[in-house]
Amino acid sequence: MFSDAGHNWKLYRQEDSIGSFPGNTNADSVVQYKLQQPAIARFLRLIPLGWNPSGRIGLRLEAYGCPYTSDVVSLDGGGGLRYQFSPRRTSRDVVSLKFKTLRNSGMLLHAEGEEGLSLSLELERGRVQLLLRRGWPSSSGSRCLASLGSLLDDQHWHHVSVERRGSRLNLTVDRHIERVQIPAEFSRWDIEQLSLGTVQNLDSQKPVMSKNNFHGCLENLLYNNVNLIELVKNKDQQVTVTGDVTFSCSQPVSVAVTFPGPQSFLQLPKPAVSHPRDVSVGFQFRTWNKAGLLLTFALPQEGGAAWLYLSEARLRLQIHKSGRALLELSAGSALNDGQWHSVELNSRQGRLSISLDDGRGSAQASPSFPVGIADQLFFGGCPAEECRNRFNEFQGCMRLLTLDNQNVDLILVQQKQLGVFSNLQIDMCGIIDRCSPSRCEHGGRCTQSWTVFHCNCSDTGYSGATCHSPVFESSCEAYKHYGNTSGHFYIDVDGSGPIKPQLVYCNMTEENTWMVIPHNNTELTRLRPSPGGTKHSVHLNYSAEDEQLLATISQSDYCEQELAYHCRKSRLLNTPEGSPFSWWLGGPGTGGVQTYWGGAQPGSQQCACGLRGDCVDPQHYCNCDADRLEWAEDSGLLIHKESLPVRSLVLGDIQRPGSEAAYRVGSLRCHGDKNFWNAAFFDKETSYLHFPTFHGELSADISFLFKTTASSGVFLENLGIKDFIRIEMSSSSRVLFSFDVGNGPLEVGVESSVPLNDNRWHRVRAERNVKEALLRLDELPAATQEAPADGHFHLQLNSQLFIGGTASRQKGFRGCIRSLQLNGATLDLEERARITPGVRPGCPGHCSSYGSFCRNRGRCVERANGFRCDCSLSAYAGVFCHTEVSASFGPETSVSYAFKEPSELIQNGSAVPSSIHSDVTLRGENVSLSFRTSQSPALLFYVSSYQREYLALLINKHDKLEVRYRLDGSRDAQVLRSSGRSLSDGHLHHVSIRRLLDSVSVQVDENAREDFNLTSDGEFNAIKSLVLGKVQEADLDPDLTRLASLGFSGCLSVVRFNAISPLKAALLHPDSSPVVITGPLRRSGCGSSASANPYAAENTPHLSDQSGSVGSGQPLVNAIRTDSALIGGVIAVVIFVIVAGLVITARILYRRKETYRNQEVKGVKPEDGPDCPFNNQGDSSPNASGENTKEYFI
Repeated sequence: MFSDAGHNWKLYRQEDSIGSFPGNTNADSVVQYKLQQPAIARFLRLIPLGWNPSGRIGLRLEAYGCPYTSDVVSLDGGGGLRYQFSPRRTSRDVVSLKFKTLRNSGMLLHAEGEEGLSLSLELERGRVQLLLRRGWPSSSGSRCLASLGSLLDDQHWHHVSVERRGSRLNLTVDRHIERVQIPAEFSRWDIEQLSLGTVQNLDSQKPVMSKNNFHGCLENLLYNNVNLIELVKNKDQQVTVTGDVTFSCSQPVSVAVTFPGPQSFLQLPKPAVSHPRDVSVGFQFRTWNKAGLLLTFALPQEGGAAWLYLSEARLRLQIHKSGRALLELSAGSALNDGQWHSVELNSRQGRLSISLDDGRGSAQASPSFPVGIADQLFFGGCPAEECRNRFNEFQGCMRLLTLDNQNVDLILVQQKQLGVFSNLQIDMCGIIDRCSPSRCEHGGRCTQSWTVFHCNCSDTGYSGATCHSPVFESSCEAYKHYGNTSGHFYIDVDGSGPIKPQLVYCNMTEENTWMVIPHNNTELTRLRPSPGGTKHSVHLNYSAEDEQLLATISQSDYCEQELAYHCRKSRLLNTPEGSPFSWWLGGPGTGGVQTYWGGAQPGSQQCACGLRGDCVDPQHYCNCDADRLEWAEDSGLLIHKESLPVRSLVLGDIQRPGSEAAYRVGSLRCHGDKNFWNAAFFDKETSYLHFPTFHGELSADISFLFKTTASSGVFLENLGIKDFIRIEMSSSSRVLFSFDVGNGPLEVGVESSVPLNDNRWHRVRAERNVKEALLRLDELPAATQEAPADGHFHLQLNSQLFIGGTASRQKGFRGCIRSLQLNGATLDLEERARITPGVRPGCPGHCSSYGSFCRNRGRCVERANGFRCDCSLSAYAGVFCHTEVSASFGPETSVSYAFKEPSELIQNGSAVPSSIHSDVTLRGENVSLSFRTSQSPALLFYVSSYQREYLALLINKHDKLEVRYRLDGSRDAQVLRSSGRSLSDGHLHHVSIRRLLDSVSVQVDENAREDFNLTSDGEFNAIKSLVLGKVQEADLDPDLTRLASLGFSGCLSVVRFNAISPLKAALLHPDSSPVVITGPLRRSGCGSSASANPYAAENTPHLSDQSGSVGSGQPLVNAIRTDSALIGGVIAVVIFVIVAGLVITARILYRRKETYRNQEVKGVKPEDGPDCPFNNQGDSSPNASGENTKEYFI
């Protein structure tokens, strides 16, 4: 401990923990210890932590230091100093000083300059605040620029400096620095006057008397290296002294006592001269805890006691007798703020009161029983043999204890001449602020108790003990490869770095995964002629911040942004030799001027047609530059990342009569993630990559993916003199994270239930901060290890960082490491691997890990960076072959898939693997489909043959499923009836049929599978076509002809016949598939959660999707951004509501009519005759008509 006055000691701390050092172990050896931080003091106190177990106790101590100059001035709150300077222009000002005080508020320094601009350095609630003011300091126009420090009213010296460089300002309090940007007017601001301890107006010679004037001592006050206190001593004319100012620091002695924790208490006898029914106790306390016992004493009556304590940060007083509370008072709130609070407990003449902070909070009562002190008072706690403490023990500091208005001399207590104590630290206050500076990162909110701090990470996008680790992935590519589909996601491009997460749209419907970042004007916007006007400027505001945009563009493999201009008598760029009429700004910051258009090259001053050579006028390089009366268009993609995103447009040729134009700037779209796929392959245990030293002193997070066939190996290692950090696979099922920050090695391990050397990707995330170490492996529960309460926590490394091996070249890693990030920064493994022997860039073979994402018979296909799902053999679509392909059928709808004839097969010589040729004899089928209908009977599915054989799937009049096979053209069809009922109930049903030779199995929904046997030979010969919906073939069996003519009304989904998906071919590939569609076929959902195309409405529209009038060629403008846009929008909404109401009304009337007609039809259901096995009514039920009804809702 150290002190400059022989009292009010302060513990020497290193890294916010109690500093300790080893002593000598014998009489001859010398142990030298260098303090990490200097201590300026006149007195030292050593506290032995252990004794030599052998020999006698002895100590020889030598202290080494440096000369120290001290110029001190003492202010009593009524005086101050004022320095006036002659005007001079400076670009840099530095003011530094040291201060100490017992009060938590006061004006340290006030700098005043021109035009009423001033900066103030004030002490407020024990923190230094830097305030900017316009006008007189008492005015309300003040703004807090920075706030640093805490608990600065501890009567110890604290260093403060303020440095101004132009409009940038650095505030330093002790060892902590905060950098702020001040308004531009301060860049040319000169200090004309400095006031110390108080505020004086430039036009007044008297200080402003305020309770916020400074009480305490100032030392070594320097302004631009000029010692201002020395000027005062020399009576310089620039200095004015007001009030009582002395050049020494004689502060009142305030002895505090610290209650550090368990078994801490102070026992004092009651005053020798006191009335048995009177009580007068006073003290001050400070703490971070919400609860704790402050004072207790027994009452003169037997069995009674008074308890003064904190509960929920409020002061409470209870009087107990015989285990029952007779009285309770409470006062104050939020008393765990670390500030000094004064408490007075008085009982006089039958009136009991508690007062808090000089009457700011109080409570009183008139008990019917006397309240006095029996014999002893206990502060902070009490020994178990004396009392039963019903409350938490107090952890905090107390001072200024009084009994019967007499001060308690705590030095006598320390010397054991007064009272009894246990586990106390006397003549010091050991409170520390663990939230200043806050260890909570990314805006996490810090709260604390006496011993620990906590971080509230809600709404930050980060997690962990210090809000360090990112919650969100770094790209859309990463989300896709964790099994997600299209949607809005938060993206954190730099992981645990300083860039905040941003909300983007991830479009995963294409082979590339697109990240879409919109701005405030993505629609086609028309410009009206403005005669006499100047250029039209358009500024774009993106949904992401600038640093987020630039990081996203840099990280992506490819980015694009559509830029389009529609014109009629409105020129765009002119000629390459002339000045452009229009231009755009793009790139970092406000953007650089770009004079080329979408689809052209930077600097070319051309449009896409000029690059292709097909402009409407060969003399110009843009269609619009032809200056014609017809509508023309210049559009294309901007793909040069250095010029993205587009920040603004300047459009010039719109002022002439007859000029019309419209523009569109699309959303920023990027795909690929250079960091996510950055990988290296280590083929030897002795191979490794090395990088510069990893700097993660207080917080370090490391994440990567690996795959291997080896049973062990070191992934990463970095060494210091004593400290180190290492992550390794210690066995085939265990990953180990170990490190040492000076407290001895610590290990955190995660055990996997499955082998890790399975040549599949596994994810490792490790984090180490001042509170804990954490390790995550894949999706297993995280393993944690708390950091020691008192000890070192700075990780100090100095060697190179080794990846895939160690400095000793032992226990190296064999396999692949990918996407290695340290504190949010990705290490470029591929670049380093290209120049390192034994290491290869990249790592193929992703389907072993991600192939399971391809569902419903989708096939995983390897890519250089990642994989894709080939859905050609699946009846499903989508990025993971998970999207149902469904369509609504009407009575006249027919989808016919034609198989190849033998002659066609001979001519082509080959066919795609999924085709079924008509000369192939099928010995089995695998059929599946889903349907929803209210029609019965109904033909769902029909496969014909050139040899009058067929397969038919239908719902009979009893709402049961029938499968009809005729595998011999000379025999009747065999009917297989399923026992399931109510299949025309308007709900979604799934049917699966499998045949192998003469064995057939049928399953409906989740019902039990039903097995059947055919009597035919089991071969389906020369198949011709597959029909969904209405069957129009002429050679149908008589009993199917009537049913086929009715068609099918309802919804079909995921239809599959062996490897053929006819419905998918009709909806997605109608031009390239042997499909014939007649009647209306609408893609729609069948009622399942993943039906239809869930992304059809989510894809970002391109200009190519917009269509205009055929006659005029005028573009369709989705949003007219003119002054009348608001009025037009209101009118459009009104028209839309009226039209929607008319459409809905018409549909309701139509549905009622259909319901009546269909009910009438279904109500007349004659029995089947021998020649007509099916009902001859062809209309469906009302629910079936509702299938198409949903298509009309708006």
